[in-house]
Amino acid sequence: MMRIIITGGSGLIGRALTESLAKDGHEVIVLSRNPAGVKNLPKGARAEKWDGQSAQGWGQLVDGAGAIVNLAGATISERWSDASKKEIRDSRVNAGQAIVAAVKAAQKKPGVVIQSSAVGYYGPRGAEEITEETGAGNDFLAAICKDWEASTAELDSLGIRRPIIRTGVVLDLQGGALPKMVLPVKMFVGGPIGSGKQYFPWIHLKDEVAAIRFLLENKNARGVYNLSAPKPLTNKEFTQAIGKVLGRPTFMPVPAVAMKTMFGEMSTLLLDGQREMPVRLVKEGFKFQFTDATTALKDVLK
Repeated sequence: MMRIIITGGSGLIGRALTESLAKDGHEVIVLSRNPAGVKNLPKGARAEKWDGQSAQGWGQLVDGAGAIVNLAGATISERWSDASKKEIRDSRVNAGQAIVAAVKAAQKKPGVVIQSSAVGYYGPRGAEEITEETGAGNDFLAAICKDWEASTAELDSLGIRRPIIRTGVVLDLQGGALPKMVLPVKMFVGGPIGSGKQYFPWIHLKDEVAAIRFLLENKNARGVYNLSAPKPLTNKEFTQAIGKVLGRPTFMPVPAVAMKTMFGEMSTLLLDGQREMPVRLVKEGFKFQFTDATTALKDVLK
């Protein structure tokens, strides 16, 4: 058993990961700007205060900890302004730099730091198959992901094992994109967004948590890993899968111009996609519980 520190632990992935680790007897520390607001933590987990940009007040917890999972970052799923773009970047870069400072100050350093990133690293790619070897895109999200990953790069020179997880869309009804996709289908107005041909890299929340734990526990795991199911679908196919599970039609397309009018530049999250493949995870022996979108959706929407 070990002490594991999680930044962004009150989010969708962080909460599920905290529950999984605590259930197995690990000591889990969730860093939060508002610890009192982090409710219903499982036995063995607790919240500690941090400012999101320094090691002040919590850095000593890193000394003797076995691992850090860095999931911190402001939401990207609201309309972007210059101010929100700055917050999106700063929240990620500052958190990474704070972790580096805490690790450098620790006498007994953690063996592994999981660095979060996203499929947005690759930029819009059409139908091209994306592996961990694919280069970065050149749009706003790609730039954010590059800076996010680089924020903890100094740990490599300290000998800290650092897997980087480029996560697709996590499927769960408690947060993320899925509830927004399900609602119009339930209301009989669901359909493909834009062309519907853009790829939708998805992963069930249970597989997301299992993959992070796999990387925590696999002593040889370091470098970039794509965290998405091995069978990505187009937006049209995924929407049809939702309709199949819910018993609803999905023939009401949402024009791209409507998305751009409603969400501005942030509409790229809906109109563009990546055909992300989890090559390294599969090669290194990770077993997905959910490889078929319909099966995954049945589990989530049951």
